[in-house]
Amino acid sequence: MPDTSYTALLTAVTAARGRLCVGIDPHPSILDSWGLPHTVAGLEACARGMVEALGGTVAVFKPQSALFEEYGAAGIAVLERVLADIRAAGAVSILDVKRGDIGSTMAGYARAYLLDDAPLAADAITLSPYLGYGSLQPAVDLAVEHGRGVYVLARTSNPEGDHVQLATGIDGRPVAQQIVDAAAHTNRQFPGPLGPVGLVVGATRLDTGIDLDAFNGSILAPGIGAQGGKVTDLPAIFGASLGNVLPTTSRGVMGAGPDAEALRQAARQQVNSMV
Repeated sequence: MPDTSYTALLTAVTAARGRLCVGIDPHPSILDSWGLPHTVAGLEACARGMVEALGGTVAVFKPQSALFEEYGAAGIAVLERVLADIRAAGAVSILDVKRGDIGSTMAGYARAYLLDDAPLAADAITLSPYLGYGSLQPAVDLAVEHGRGVYVLARTSNPEGDHVQLATGIDGRPVAQQIVDAAAHTNRQFPGPLGPVGLVVGATRLDTGIDLDAFNGSILAPGIGAQGGKVTDLPAIFGASLGNVLPTTSRGVMGAGPDAEALRQAARQQVNSMV
């Protein structure tokens, strides 16, 4: 039987298109630079325009849910259409929602994004483990059942995260390292070199304070470009795990819009810099 897992999909698409992940973050400043109003129509023109321009060449898109949610139900409807556009383009969608809860509530979030027929179904979602890694189990289980993936926040790019993520846990390891090791343990339960649980590790940190060498999953590395992260720093940051990293940029590509060819050129420059 063919492998229909998330990691099989991701491996196939990135082999054909490269490993760049482009964030779809329609901030007010981006709408301004595109000459678009701060309305649902402006949101849709920007977000769907990104996929229209890049959907045939970029491997992975990461829509930021919050920037659609702020427009209410109409914004969520735009997000549904953006996710459908990404699927139709043959690219991978990682919906950045950073959900984290317990029990039946976590299961509800999982059904919202990981069921095959969910209006907001994505190939993968981001999750926050800071109610305890075990609280994410309903989402992990549903992701595996439906051939999807999850990315767990481990070492984020914001400096405010340091006092939590680098705090020493009860066993002497930093909290972020405990998250890495727990995700690796989950992934070892599945065949193949990569499991369904990925990590989010900011590309802005030259010293992450954690050991990723044995991690057996995909790594989402946001922060390339406007946040100060550089593709040239990735080997030093990720070491032996570099081949599993999805370098992620948003404004670094979106800022070239709205011209479609300019967006494609900005994406190509990012891909070429990874070679």
